[in-house]
Parts: sequence; C-alpha cells; structure tokens
Amino acid sequence: MDFGLNNRVAIVAAASQGIGFAAALELAREGARVFLCSRDEGRARDAAERIKAETGTEAFGVRADVTSDEDAARFLEITRERAGRVDICVTNAGGPPASRLADADLDAIRRAFELNALSAIRLARLVLPQMRERKWGRIINITSVSVKQPIDGLLLSNTVRASLTGWAKTVSNEVASDGVTVNNIAPGYTLTEHQEELAETRGLAAGKSKDEMVAGWASQIPINRLARPEEIAAAVAFLASERASYITGVTLQVDGGWVRGLF
Repeated sequence: MDFGLNNRVAIVAAASQGIGFAAALELAREGARVFLCSRDEGRARDAAERIKAETGTEAFGVRADVTSDEDAARFLEITRERAGRVDICVTNAGGPPASRLADADLDAIRRAFELNALSAIRLARLVLPQMRERKWGRIINITSVSVKQPIDGLLLSNTVRASLTGWAKTVSNEVASDGVTVNNIAPGYTLTEHQEELAETRGLAAGKSKDEMVAGWASQIPINRLARPEEIAAAVAFLASERASYITGVTLQVDGGWVRGLF
C-alpha cells in the first residue's frame, strides 16, 4: 500500500526513544523527511542518524523542550529553513507522574497541563496556518488510552490528556475544509524503555520482578501482551497518509483491546 508520504516533511516531538522514535522511523520508511526533537541534543542527533542509516531518508535531530515557546518556535524555524514547510506534525511528550487527589495540587496540575496539553497545542498552532494555506496537513497527537478509560492512580494524565482530546476534536472541525486532519492516537500499555523502567521501579516497591510486573499488565489485555512501539507507529503513518484523508477528529486507541467500552 502506497501511503503517499514520499518527500512529505514531518516533525515528531520527543522522538529520541520510545513511541516518538518509532513514529519518526516509520514515517521515514514511508519516504517522509523527518525532523525530530528531544531535550537532549546528543540523543536527538543520535536518533536522527539511526533513522538515516536505516532508511536512507533525510532525518535531522534538534534540541528542543516542547514545553518552551522559544524552543518550539526554533524547532519549527530550523525545519522550515531546511525543508521549506511542515506537512505532518506528530505531537508527543512523556507522561506526568502517577498521582491521586491528595498528590495533585494546583502546581502539579499546571505542570501536567503544560507537558501534555499545551506542548501539543503549541506545536499545532505553529504549523496550522501554513497547512491551511497549502490545503494539506496532518496533526497527530500521541495521547493515552486513559482518554477512553481513565486509569486509577493517574489523575493528572486522565485529566490533562482528555483536555487535549477535546481541543483536537474542536479544531478538527474548523480546519477540515482546508484539507487538514487532526487526530489522536491513544496507546495502551507499550513496551518502551520508560515502561520497562517503570516495571522495575514498581516491582521493587511491590516485591516483584520486572517480568512479573509486565506479565501483570499483559494479563489485563485481551491480546495478552504489551504493544511494541512500532505497532503504535504504524497507526501514526496511516493517519498521516493520503489513505486517511477522510478521517479527522477521531481518537484511535491502539491497545490490544484493553478499553472495554464501545466508543
């Protein structure tokens, strides 16, 4: 299947590892020119070199903190200087810490909102005007399955990611007639480097091994395993493609059946 992404220009946030890196790699495999960012310049450049070596496609790494107005603007400026435009914007950021009502004071909520809502909105606002002018564009937000089924103990994530989902749905209607789609991908448990670290940390607290923790998460999923990052990335590539031109305003869960609801 030809996704029609050859020579499209994509930016991918927080893409030095995990789902972000997998998304950048998959877009490059489809022929897109990829610009990725990370807060660590060395890791951003290393990720870009890995993508370039594997795909032969242009990839460029930039140091940028997506919670900074200045960094986000510089990331876009560098991309446009080298490529002239942005066709595909994949927003992504690490999740806020686990929390319950007693832990989530107003400062924690503000930090979480900055990280997991405003970071995406900021990038989208920077690229949308030119996408609308050119009558083609894709905004894809990496959120969490918690927007479909809140997860106990993740009050900050449940709250803030849902707000981004509402923003995306509203904006998708405003820009649809300009050929721009806005969608969200909601990953379930995914075996990233961060998830493995979390399994080890929580396992120590619970007196369990890392493998036991991963097996416990897998037991909640009908497919009976965690997702691989490249499986989330495949959904990113599809929503970025010409084949997905009539799909907008949706939140696509990629969760192995973890969500029990119908919608």
